Amino acid sequence: MSSFTKEERLCSKKLIDKLFHNGSSFLLYPFRIIWLSEALPEERPVQVLISVPKKKFKRAVDRNLLKRRIREIYRLQKSQSLYPFLNEHSSAILLGINYIGNEIGEYAFMEKKFNAAIVKFKKVYLESNVE
Repeated sequence: MSSFTKEERLCSKKLIDKLFHNGSSFLLYPFRIIWLSEALPEERPVQVLISVPKKKFKRAVDRNLLKRRIREIYRLQKSQSLYPFLNEHSSAILLGINYIGNEIGEYAFMEKKFNAAIVKFKKVYLESNVE
């Protein structure tokens, strides 16, 4: 459960367009979380897209570093907090994680903020499903 497989990555251009056009989002610096409830064919409850803007980080080395850090944080946190929550509510989602910070964040700072983003996502998800 603590791996990040191909089935968990959001690669479909149709689903990516759907996520960005119809998805709900919120900001929690340095992340912008976009999510959309969707019936997924795989047994995984989440498909994830991680992006870092070229406009803010010109060097590919910096973008790749941030994406690796975000992937690792997600990989370690998904089985503890995200998967149990989604399995409990028997739902599947598309999840986009955009890094909107202006500088390369330290791992510990990013991990703390990502955990807070997961908590906020749970709250927003429950509020949107009540309506």
